[in-house]
Amino acid sequence: MKSFYFKGQRKLQSVIGRRAWRSGLVAAGTLAGLFSLPVCAQQADLTQPVIVQPGAPGQPTRTLPPSTRATLPPRSPKDVEFMQGMIMHHAQAVEMTALIESRTENKDLRLLGARISHSQSEEIKFMKRWLEARRAPTEMPMPKMSGMDMPGMNMPGMNMSSQPMLMPGMLTPKQMEALRKAKGAEFDQLFLTGMIQHHGGALIMVKDLFDTAGAGQDAELFNFTTDVDSGQRAEIRIMQAMLQAFPKKSA
Repeated sequence: MKSFYFKGQRKLQSVIGRRAWRSGLVAAGTLAGLFSLPVCAQQADLTQPVIVQPGAPGQPTRTLPPSTRATLPPRSPKDVEFMQGMIMHHAQAVEMTALIESRTENKDLRLLGARISHSQSEEIKFMKRWLEARRAPTEMPMPKMSGMDMPGMNMPGMNMSSQPMLMPGMLTPKQMEALRKAKGAEFDQLFLTGMIQHHGGALIMVKDLFDTAGAGQDAELFNFTTDVDSGQRAEIRIMQAMLQAFPKKSA
């Protein structure tokens, strides 16, 4: 009798356990389905991106249609001219730093040169991308000088193509030749003097850009030029300190 009772009790517990397990499974499935509904809704919403245009101060925002496409701000001719000129300007600085390795053992100058070479090479890449995105030439067109076809302009020994157009602060061919011929301490001093001049010219170009009405308003251009201005001012101070460290020549 007792054996029959225990067997019946175990059977009842087994039936109750199975029912409870099934009920738990159904409940879990129901909860999973309920929780998955917002996720599915969110995933469905991803196919229709919401584009919001911030309003002016005091004005509400606007929801734009999904077909809205971003457009670049209108470019200023002065912006394009600045970027083209600065590419040429930076290219000479990179050319100057390339002379350092074979002409001086000054470790501080080598470190400075590597820094200038890397930063200005990367900036050249940025400026070219900026111009290409706006379908503008990356090289500055040579200006057509008035009166070039006038009689008497073709004087003997005059080769206009050998006279490169220089941006503010750029070294003249004569200065570049002197730098190439120098070595050791002489090279160090010529390089530092020349690069200070060069950086000063870049600051003039930035000032000229912002002094022009309607120029320098592009966000990318503005950030770039302010970085150039602050970076080159800092490097000028470093180079001035390096020059002052050189022994003074006796009279």
